[in-house]
Amino acid sequence: MRELPDIAFTHAGRFHADDVFSAALLNILKPGIVIRRVSCLPEDFSGLAFDIGWGEFDHHQAGAPVRENGVPYAAFGLLWREFGASILGETEAARLDERLVQSIDLDDNTGCGGVIPDMIADFNPRWDSGEDPDQRFAQAVELARQILQNRLDSVLAIGRAYQVVKTALKQMEDRILVLDVYCPWKPFVSKSPAKFVVYPSQRGGWSAQCVPAPEGNGALKCPFPEEWAGRSPEELAALTGIPTLRFCHNNRFLTAAETMEDARAACLLAMKAAREGAPKG
Repeated sequence: MRELPDIAFTHAGRFHADDVFSAALLNILKPGIVIRRVSCLPEDFSGLAFDIGWGEFDHHQAGAPVRENGVPYAAFGLLWREFGASILGETEAARLDERLVQSIDLDDNTGCGGVIPDMIADFNPRWDSGEDPDQRFAQAVELARQILQNRLDSVLAIGRAYQVVKTALKQMEDRILVLDVYCPWKPFVSKSPAKFVVYPSQRGGWSAQCVPAPEGNGALKCPFPEEWAGRSPEELAALTGIPTLRFCHNNRFLTAAETMEDARAACLLAMKAAREGAPKG
């Protein structure tokens, strides 16, 4: 990754999500970087400028770059194009560009608005407030930095979860995936042979959850039996013979038990009930 300078420049005056998120990204890449807001770049300028100056990270000049899907780049997108892959890798950087960066770039280029651009715009001083716009800019950047850092952390956490799930899939038995720790698993499991995932519940005990079918639309590979739905712990124990089974969601995608063994037993029983209820021939 290219080395960042100690100071970066952007435009003064009214700010938008584009320059605010650009500053937030630079703060994440180099904590402590100074962002100076100016009306024009200094004559002796050398370094990094964004959203001003018609340079590498500006988009106001003729022939400014446009994505293949037609969404024009703004400063945030240009900076993300340069640095995003060094944080997340090419695939996830492209996905975040599609899900977050492009909406901010599009607003800056077209004025189309959006939840995040509108929230950032509200940080600008009211016309009669007398507030310092640079202080308000700094407040907006801090919010943007938190939003962006949370998104980056979530994406990186998903990558770590993939390694946990990948290892567990190699050890799976009876099409029941057992995780020793809760982690996001849905993005990696629907196309696997697994029908259920068992994991420690954040409320205590163990949860067993049905794996969504690959075709989506809310379908499950093997829902829990209809007669379990919404039953009390006492009723569930009597129906199933599983002593610590204490909950089955009304929509039949989730059960809870006190032990991993009983959560797994509920999955085995659900698969048996599905086989017995399947049409013959």
